[in-house]
Amino acid sequence: MEKVDFTQGILAMESDLHRFAYKLTSDRDSANDLVQDCVLQALDNHEKFTHAKNLKGWMFTIMRNIFVNNYRRTVREMNLIDDTYSINQQSLIEDEEGDRFEFAYDMKQLYRVIHSIPEDMKVPFQMFVAGFKYREIAEKLGLPMGTVKSRLFFIRKRLKEELKDFS
Repeated sequence: MEKVDFTQGILAMESDLHRFAYKLTSDRDSANDLVQDCVLQALDNHEKFTHAKNLKGWMFTIMRNIFVNNYRRTVREMNLIDDTYSINQQSLIEDEEGDRFEFAYDMKQLYRVIHSIPEDMKVPFQMFVAGFKYREIAEKLGLPMGTVKSRLFFIRKRLKEELKDFS
């Protein structure tokens, strides 16, 4: 499919894309953003489109995938590890054998080690554990990607050394 035909096909289905985006987001502004992201991604990946008869299905799939990825990113951002993890919450968790004392001791040791890490290294680690990608951590903290990678490397190394007896 030629680039001109491809672009005209996208423009022809713009109202369908807006309806589908609104159905996903239930918000006009979010739907407009989603349509814009979808069209941009489709134009960037024009060469990957092979089935000339199913442009609409391809566009809807792109839009759905963008929506799901954005939703997952939002959930990860809201579920960052909280530094105020209390021992009361730890006591609610039981291991399979019901041995609460050992489990609570292990968790205390683990959190002691994690909280002993300097703050500038701990935040990227917590974000990584929460599911953020290196690029997302770098953007959120305003750090170069190499700095994020090295901090995560050093914190893993430190945890490995300090928790070598941890079972």
